[in-house]
Amino acid sequence: MNIRLAEEIDIKQLIRMRWDFTIEHDESKKDESFADFEKECQAFLENALNNGQWFIWVAEESGKIVSHIYIELIQKVPRPGRITYPFAYMTNVYTVPDFRNKGIGSKLLATINKWIKENNYEFVIVWPSDDAINYYKKNGYVHCTEPMEYFPS
Repeated sequence: MNIRLAEEIDIKQLIRMRWDFTIEHDESKKDESFADFEKECQAFLENALNNGQWFIWVAEESGKIVSHIYIELIQKVPRPGRITYPFAYMTNVYTVPDFRNKGIGSKLLATINKWIKENNYEFVIVWPSDDAINYYKKNGYVHCTEPMEYFPS
């Protein structure tokens, strides 16, 4: 098992995994245009891999990506009297079904947790599904109260 940051050569696999992840959780999307999605996702990933704001971590087995976690760094406004570090927003956490419950996701998350600590990022925020709460808890995350949201109409 190789855990590393994604590279441009991984884009096609990441696009397919994002599609599969979405369909797995919302079958109503299966009739959407894959070509349209692929074009949009390709542009997003090319930018994300090169802008220093996104870090896409992957677990790879025999050249195939079997799990990934996306991290976006959120810069904070500086404050007098302390050094300001960004925080990390974790999203698109996914493991291919045949590789689940084998500890791969936890190894990937442990690598990210170490990276977060080494880089002095202030904290990580993630909105887990109900099914994923125990996964995060066993990996050192604590459940917090929900943030407030505003949806413009």
